[in-house]
Order: sequence, then structure tokens, then C-alpha cells
Amino acid sequence: MLDISHLTRRFGEKVAVDDLSLHCAPGRITGFIGHNGAGKTTTLRAAAGILDFTEGRITIAGHDVRADPVAAKRVSAFLPDSPDLYEFMSGVDYLSFIADMYQLPAAQRRDEIERYATAYGLADELGNSVGSYSHGMKQKLSLVSAFMRRPRLLMLDEPFVGLDPIAGHQLKQHLRALCEGGGAVLFSTHILEVAQSLCDDIAIIKGGRLVVAGPTTEVVGSASLESVFLELQQGTPAAPGASA
Repeated sequence: MLDISHLTRRFGEKVAVDDLSLHCAPGRITGFIGHNGAGKTTTLRAAAGILDFTEGRITIAGHDVRADPVAAKRVSAFLPDSPDLYEFMSGVDYLSFIADMYQLPAAQRRDEIERYATAYGLADELGNSVGSYSHGMKQKLSLVSAFMRRPRLLMLDEPFVGLDPIAGHQLKQHLRALCEGGGAVLFSTHILEVAQSLCDDIAIIKGGRLVVAGPTTEVVGSASLESVFLELQQGTPAAPGASA
């Protein structure tokens, strides 16, 4: 579903992402792990087509992000860690705007807005202006706007930060349901317990380079994701079962 091949992104003399290759298969949730500044957000923004890159190639469901960006964006959705929404709109107007942008059929937008807004506890808030929403409510509105489009690939940057426990539980269920329908998910997180329990695959990035990627059971082995991650950050060998 997502194929990142030899991605490099430089900011002047700084190499933010260095020759990174990563594959996300249909039906699987991939957790993207790394310390602050490791290159996670840069990678996600490049894959989403909102940040150009220096070298490499990225395709989403066979669509080249550079050569055919509209086709790639039609089948994918990206949510940043801090939603940047049109605060002068009401919640329902914002969702209608997104639905118009992606030419969603009337029945789909009506049913999906009702379904996801109810699941995230926003149904009674959609008439209010987005500017009156808390950070958590804006995050939930962003999730509704993404799921209602039924993307084949969903990319999220720190999606669980700021969500209450009920919303976090709903998000886990929705991510799994998307994959059960043949989609794929790639999300960055610092919450290693969530990544270990939820993700089918784990990719760990350090200093812009991918150092470990593979099925969660193989990456973690008999240890924990936290111990594997800390060992890699300290430069010591990964736990048994980790794969480069």
C-alpha cells in the first residue's frame, strides 16, 4: 500500500532522513518509532505529499507521490500531530468542506459523519465553531474527516496524544477495522505500550536512518518494545528477534 524507496530529505546541510526504505502492506498496522527529531514527521509529511524530498521514490497504492500527487492523495489521508483546521467554520461545515473536496456521495458523507462523530462524542458539538473546540476535540474532528473518506492508507503523527481513554479505544478499533477492510495504517507514537499491543509491524528510526523494521513479534522477540528501543538509542545491540 505504501512503498518508500531510498528516501532522503535534506534541510541545507542537515540530513533529516537518510536513505530510508519502508514498505507498509495492506491489512497491517505499522508503528513508526523514534526519538524527537529522528525523522518520523519528515517521513510522514513526504509520504503525504506535503513536503518535497531530495532523493528517492514514494508510491501509495501504485500512485507515485511526485508524478501523480492527486491520485495518491485520493486514496490516502494524513493527520498531523497538531490539527490545523478552519476555525471560523462549524464542525459540520468543515466536514462538509472535506467531503466536497473529495467528492463523497451524499449518502456516504451523511452516514459516515454520523457514525464517526457519534463514536468520538462529537455529534452534539458539530454545530459549534471549530475555534471553540479544545485540542482533543479538534483531533477527534480530524479523525472523523479522515475515516469518513474510507482511505486505503491512513498516516497519523502521534494520534493518541491528547485523546481521552474512550476516544483512544475507539481509534484502535477504527484502525483495525480499516486494515480488516484491506487498508493499511502507518502511525508514529511515543507510547510504546500501545505500539507493541496494536501494531502488526514496527519500524524504528534513529538519526534519520531506519535501523529496525519487521513484524512486531520478530522485532520485540522475548523482550519488550521499550527495551529494544532503548538499546537501539544507546547504540547497543537489539534484543533477540529484532531485524534490520
